[in-house]
Amino acid sequence: MDAPTTTTDERESPTPDGKEPRISEGPSADAVLVRRTLAEIAPVADRVTSYFYALLFIHHPELREMFPAAMDTQRDRLLKALLTAAEHMDDAPVLTAYLENLGRGHRKYGTQAAHYPAVGEALIGALTRYAEKSWDEETEAAWVRTYTTISQIMIDAAAENERTAPAWWQAEVVSHDLRTPDIAVVTLRPDQPYPFLAGQYTTLETPWWPRIWRHYSFASAPRPDGLLSLHIKAVPAGWVSNALVHRARPGDVLRLGPPAGSMTVDHSTDTGLLCMGGGTGIAPIKALVEDVAEHGDRRPVDVFYGARSGHDLYDIDTMLRLQKTFPWLSVHPVTEEQGRLPDAVCRYGPWNERDAYLSGPLDMVRRGVDALRGAGVPSDRIRHDFLAELAPATAGQPRSGACIARTPSMLPSR
Repeated sequence: MDAPTTTTDERESPTPDGKEPRISEGPSADAVLVRRTLAEIAPVADRVTSYFYALLFIHHPELREMFPAAMDTQRDRLLKALLTAAEHMDDAPVLTAYLENLGRGHRKYGTQAAHYPAVGEALIGALTRYAEKSWDEETEAAWVRTYTTISQIMIDAAAENERTAPAWWQAEVVSHDLRTPDIAVVTLRPDQPYPFLAGQYTTLETPWWPRIWRHYSFASAPRPDGLLSLHIKAVPAGWVSNALVHRARPGDVLRLGPPAGSMTVDHSTDTGLLCMGGGTGIAPIKALVEDVAEHGDRRPVDVFYGARSGHDLYDIDTMLRLQKTFPWLSVHPVTEEQGRLPDAVCRYGPWNERDAYLSGPLDMVRRGVDALRGAGVPSDRIRHDFLAELAPATAGQPRSGACIARTPSMLPSR
């Protein structure tokens, strides 16, 4: 499970006109205590997370089979999850959406409501051992309240989702198009309807690496035939990505988790879009363009498509065809010879009246967020799916409520 939040009742006061309650300024008392603990354990995060999983598996060995054999990546996710939740403890809409997304996503691992107390016990045990300076009865009580609130939001979201959706979908590979030696466009046919929105992503498990899940964005808006398209880049030591690019063939069956992410278009407005896609990050950007077209919008859309070289712009022909079809769309290819993608974007503009969408490598997204803010784009108009990864690097800065993360997890995320 992801980590701490606080209860909302001490931060919200009802309004006489019945409108949404106002959030008081300043961090709540629980937020102060939780963040103090996190600050203390940050230098020994590896030991804290290792001890957490040791406690969990010793006291509840039946849970070990829910996790991948190699736990290295899993350990890194715990602290990110804690930091993300801690940063947003006093932002109820963002935090609630984040936790609900986690609760729905955990269903594919076989997570049950009964597992949450075990995780909470292990978390408190690890914090008690390593937060020696800040830990006291008041701090422990704050963490218990926080974890209770978190777990209940996730449990409720999972229960609600169970009424309308399966825990996972089986999906057959129907085509495999190798665009470059390390990039493939994979088309899937799910075994039952798979509802999603353009700009969202899925988690995917292959038969070759059981219990290891990876995130991939959809490369098209929902299609009438129900097929799903993903752009996969094989990366060094990437077990899943290499299997999908070099091993997967038509007829193979994969497993999909529920759709997630909020990098979607608001069709209630006609605000223009500024889209920045690096590498295979062009996939959800292409989906957004298709979504705008299908809704008959005539808002301006500028797409900046970045890659190391012209050869790496593997989907540029598709984007240029879309540009010829839709007069409101402008496509700007950017290679390393022209400079970094965020810098290229800032040479155009102004963008302060646009909704911005960023997709690609984490470093590119981080630089892009900073560049767009510097160019006057309000934070609440910058959308991406790296909330958790950017939170520790930009602690204390406001974050867009639209940017719900690719969610790290204390339960088996991959």
